[in-house]
Amino acid sequence: MNFAIVLLSGPQDPAARSALNFARATLDAGHQISRLFFYRDAVHLATALAVQPQDEADIYADWRAFISENQLDAVVCIAAALRRGVLDDAEASRWQRPVANTGAPWELSGLGQWVDSLQTADRTVTFGT
Repeated sequence: MNFAIVLLSGPQDPAARSALNFARATLDAGHQISRLFFYRDAVHLATALAVQPQDEADIYADWRAFISENQLDAVVCIAAALRRGVLDDAEASRWQRPVANTGAPWELSGLGQWVDSLQTADRTVTFGT
């Protein structure tokens, strides 16, 4: 079965960990994930500048590693990202900002990517509000 997963909640919300656990279980069960889409506050997971306290699990690093290790398509909504200051090199240059704070394995793109996922996946699962 082919899944599309969208995460709406930010890193501090338990939904971020639940989505990651679900995604891991999906692949462990032999299914596929056609796309991960990060929307609303979930775009904060794509920042490379967040630092977790040493006594807490690093959800940012966990997502990044999971996506990279499994070579998944991880799309961050560009409109939501720009509003929240999550910029890749191209957007930092475009908007004349001094620094980018995201990059591979994340891809900034529009809602069209999510619509495409809805049309091609067998199942769609949403985490967060």
